[in-house]
Amino acid sequence: MAEVELCVENGIATVLLNRPERLNAFTDAMEAGLISALDRADEDDDVRVVVLTGAGRAFCAGADLSAAGDTFAQWRASGQAEPGTQFPVPGQKLPLRRDGGGRVTLRIFRCRKPVIAAVNGAAVGVGATMILACDIRMASEEARFGYVFGRIGVTPEACSSWFLPRVVPMQTALEWVLTARVFPAAEALDKGLVRSVHASGDLLPAAMALASEMADSTAPVSAALTRQMMWRMLTASDPMQAHYAETLALNQRGVSADAIEGISAFLENRPPVFPDRVGKDLPDVFPHLETFAFEDEKLRGTDE
Repeated sequence: MAEVELCVENGIATVLLNRPERLNAFTDAMEAGLISALDRADEDDDVRVVVLTGAGRAFCAGADLSAAGDTFAQWRASGQAEPGTQFPVPGQKLPLRRDGGGRVTLRIFRCRKPVIAAVNGAAVGVGATMILACDIRMASEEARFGYVFGRIGVTPEACSSWFLPRVVPMQTALEWVLTARVFPAAEALDKGLVRSVHASGDLLPAAMALASEMADSTAPVSAALTRQMMWRMLTASDPMQAHYAETLALNQRGVSADAIEGISAFLENRPPVFPDRVGKDLPDVFPHLETFAFEDEKLRGTDE
């Protein structure tokens, strides 16, 4: 049984964490499966929106800790690491391995389709951090969240030290991380971590309804550009960077086939049928922003 399943229907790709017997605990196979599923969703121009959820009564109960105290040693030494994720460390027998949750979160961040997290149950550790890069987070009443890293003697991962203080206020982020407590869906809603809370049986239908609204209402290329513009401008040093990206986007999209169709449909009071496709028509409007490359030299330094 695959640890991650992908189902595409009516323009919506449902990505399912599928280890219900282990509360969807995160493994190497799940890391690879999530990245592969998002790759496939991005490559499929029929996919308009991605919904991420879990099988059974949990969303993701964090990393699989079945190896007890050897968990992270085995993880660092694992031959299942994706190519380019392990690096030799001077003076240590174990290699340095890129954080797998971080690789997943970065893949969600770079997704060209909007991503909705439907948190159906416990979301702890990487289960609580991977959702931070999603555009919308929804939860069931049974959901519980926990940034419990300090409780087991480790530190936050999956780029959460970047994302969490951008999703909720800094003092909320610090309280959750420094207390390492598990908190209910009601608190997640009150603090802005999730957009809405639903009865268990209503969560996925509500997420699908929102995904359908997104898929039916906006041009796919425009949606892909918009989510990237919003995320990237979080760290822009000046609004001029937003002005530059928006100017490039507006000039190119304004004369696109989508814009011609969209304006015509608006004037004719009919639903638009957008012809452009993300796979071939997505313009680059961020040539002025440097992309960080995770290279061997940046990890190893020069003192090997």
